[in-house]
Amino acid sequence: MSRVSFEQLLEAGAHFGHLKCKWNPAMAPYIFMERNGIHIIDLYKTAAKIDEAAAALKQIVKSGNKILFVSTKKQTKQIVAEKAASIGMPYVTERWPGGMLTNFTTIRRAVNKMANIDKMSKDGTFNQLSKREKLQITRQRAKLEKNLGSIVDLKRLPAALFVIDVMKEHIAVAEANRLSIPVFGIVDTNSDPNSVDFVIPANDDATKSVEVILTALCEAIKEGSEERKVEKNDTAGEPDNSKSSTPRRERRARINKRVLGKSDEEASNAKTAGKYTTKEKK
Repeated sequence: MSRVSFEQLLEAGAHFGHLKCKWNPAMAPYIFMERNGIHIIDLYKTAAKIDEAAAALKQIVKSGNKILFVSTKKQTKQIVAEKAASIGMPYVTERWPGGMLTNFTTIRRAVNKMANIDKMSKDGTFNQLSKREKLQITRQRAKLEKNLGSIVDLKRLPAALFVIDVMKEHIAVAEANRLSIPVFGIVDTNSDPNSVDFVIPANDDATKSVEVILTALCEAIKEGSEERKVEKNDTAGEPDNSKSSTPRRERRARINKRVLGKSDEEASNAKTAGKYTTKEKK
């Protein structure tokens, strides 16, 4: 069963593309028709692509990896922030910091700087500074929180990128492609789908359209996370059979007996076993 029905996508306005004069010819396979100079997206293909993307995202999360959500558009960034936070995934809704992926170590240093400022305020070092220094550090902390606060828990490169409007977030897509990170994206009729690994053809300007698609994908991600927890609990509950409870001497005696064909008492004695092996060689 499809995660999103045709009627849900239709009510959300996911079928409305851009003007015909602004279209990208690479989106032709996903366009159903043209009406009043506007391209109409084939919602049956949209629903199929949502299911395909949901299955892939679920598998990524099930393997214990993170997915970075990216949307700096004014009308969609609030929804993306809420949905990503609800499933514990990092997101970027302010300006995309250049080199976020390709220069990840530098970005991590900036995040660590924010953690150091918090540490200063807790251990009393912050109170020993002058008023001007306090103001400068406070402003720096606020700026870092605004731009990088949502990726504090991102300790390593994400396993995938989910982008809304690949034209606006072309720098993020280019960095992901350079590092061979799979890109999931809501692609409108004016965008190039060739830079995206998992294309979801839909209206990327309508708030309701984005919300319907994100809800379906976040449910899949949540399922993958829960399945991972269940598997970890099952693994933790299983007894560790990697080491046998048989004493070392008994195991050695059993092996020697099988190899040498002697009694347990003789086989357990290393010297006697050595004599037998030399005899057999002779």
